[in-house]
Amino acid sequence: MQHLPVSKTNNPLAGNPFATRADAQRAVSDLCRPLLGAMSTGCARVTLGATGAHFHISAADLEGLVRPFWGLAPLLAGGGSFEGIGKFVEGLQHGSDPDHPEYWGPVTNRDQRMVESAAIGYALALAPEVFWDGMTDRGRDCLRDWLLNSLQQTPAPNNWNFFHVLVSLGLTRVGVEHDLSIIEGNLDRLESWAMGNGWYRDGSQRQADHYIPFAMHFYGLIYAQYGPEADAARRDRFRERARFFAPQIAHWYGADGSALPYGRSLTYRFAHAGFWGTLALAGEEALPWGEIRGLWARNLRWWSERPIVDPRGVLTIGYGYPQLNMAERYNSPGSPYWAMKAFAPLALPEDHPFWAADEAAPQPRPRVVSLPEPGMVKYETQGDVTVLAGGQQSPTFGRTAEKYNKFAYSTRYGFSVETEGRAFGNGPFDNMLAFSEDGELAMVRCRESMARIGEDWIYSAWSPMSEVEVETWLLARPPWHLRLHRIRTARRVQTVEGGFAVCRDDPTPGPALEPEVTDRLARIVTARDTSCVVDVAAPLPGQTHRLPRVVSPEPNTNVMHPRTWVPQLTVDLEPGEWSLGAWVYAGRNGGDPVSEPVGGMPSMDDLDAMRNGGVVIRVWDLDQS
Repeated sequence: MQHLPVSKTNNPLAGNPFATRADAQRAVSDLCRPLLGAMSTGCARVTLGATGAHFHISAADLEGLVRPFWGLAPLLAGGGSFEGIGKFVEGLQHGSDPDHPEYWGPVTNRDQRMVESAAIGYALALAPEVFWDGMTDRGRDCLRDWLLNSLQQTPAPNNWNFFHVLVSLGLTRVGVEHDLSIIEGNLDRLESWAMGNGWYRDGSQRQADHYIPFAMHFYGLIYAQYGPEADAARRDRFRERARFFAPQIAHWYGADGSALPYGRSLTYRFAHAGFWGTLALAGEEALPWGEIRGLWARNLRWWSERPIVDPRGVLTIGYGYPQLNMAERYNSPGSPYWAMKAFAPLALPEDHPFWAADEAAPQPRPRVVSLPEPGMVKYETQGDVTVLAGGQQSPTFGRTAEKYNKFAYSTRYGFSVETEGRAFGNGPFDNMLAFSEDGELAMVRCRESMARIGEDWIYSAWSPMSEVEVETWLLARPPWHLRLHRIRTARRVQTVEGGFAVCRDDPTPGPALEPEVTDRLARIVTARDTSCVVDVAAPLPGQTHRLPRVVSPEPNTNVMHPRTWVPQLTVDLEPGEWSLGAWVYAGRNGGDPVSEPVGGMPSMDDLDAMRNGGVVIRVWDLDQS
């Protein structure tokens, strides 16, 4: 993977080995220190940039102030220190005071301020002697009233219900009485979204992404550890689900520590490590402590090598680099500091098994694994993880078809987003099949009418536009995967299907790389990686031949690399029934030689059996909720 030299990234984590508890303590201070210069006069507002989110700027500035609490609270609870903590406490006092000029404003229904109230509740629950005792009497009264009001407001019908729960834990810790019936209702709703086998939906939607580990399980484990004794049965259920979940979500991590880029809110970056850290906080050895520690530390080290900050050392909106193209409408300049959730284990003493254990190397595991709840078949090549995906329905937060509905996602190659709706001519369409009538507007899979999964395959039925129906079969054949499509169309349509996007690392100075294109294959070989797609006849009616090509999409479309190459296959289809097939591969150079795909082609009877067999993907199956 190409990225900027660490010395040029200004990344506060650069060079941190995350080998000891002291390393993690230093990381929190290093990440928070650049924020001090962005504080307002009264310290209640932290303005980190000029870009906007859909909510008021006061809520954005509140994000900048309190999202660091996800790291500062466990740091201080565990006996650590931060030289600027007094300014954060002063900001908490002034921002909650309706008579202060920097007042944040009250929490209202489905308000972003409710999201941030959870960080305050967490801070009060873990380190009240700093965040509560450190305020004046008026400051405590104002913060109490602000938080009590937040509990009366309606959360969004998803993981937001946990925000009331975190506020309740904080208020309980500092002795403030409040209506616990509200919290019971929140917890009941949250548990109603459990799918079984340790998985949740994020609300009553066909959606299961990183919010399941870094929100649903993260908060559930905090409640399991700090919740009331009277609710012991529920706390035990949260623990049990986390134990079931841990070995499954481990499949979303590559051997190098990279997490699977999938779904929304990827700008929270190393919040991915939060699940592993909160297992430790709750004392849940869902995997051996050395393995948990390794998954946590490798992910943080992976992020320490990425250019993810601005010149001040402030985290930017983006994923592998600063990139607004992939942002959601709720991403403000302070939003990325949800990443501080990774530091929950700092509340634990140095002799806790999480810190005392030797970090275990990546463990051997099955090469192909089926995950029926989120609708994924995972396979691995040289330690890099690929998942074939189906069954999820993208929300409407920004470019979410690309975040949820591609055929494949990779820890090494990520995914790309389209820059505009009229991008059909040069869109990346990596791991997507796109349709167009006019050669400009593109339509792709964003929901399915059926989604089934087996041990090494996924089937889905979907429609990109009216009068066009598609059936897709995805089959894991490591290091390749096979895609087969059956298309019935009453329209004349153009199609393009992409393989994996790889970093465009042209030599400079020097000639540009020349892709290899034959009558059936498109391949690009860079200094580090190879990506190719091979046109193949599908065992279905209406076979047709596609033309291979390699494109270089618009810059800053891929979440991993600013510039990429994508191999593609194209064909125009007249009204009728057609079938398309492709073998798809991407992998690091220098490993085992990559042979041409052989065998593994199913028969039409096999495809019929998949259509009617396996199991319905759980997240898709709302009728069984």
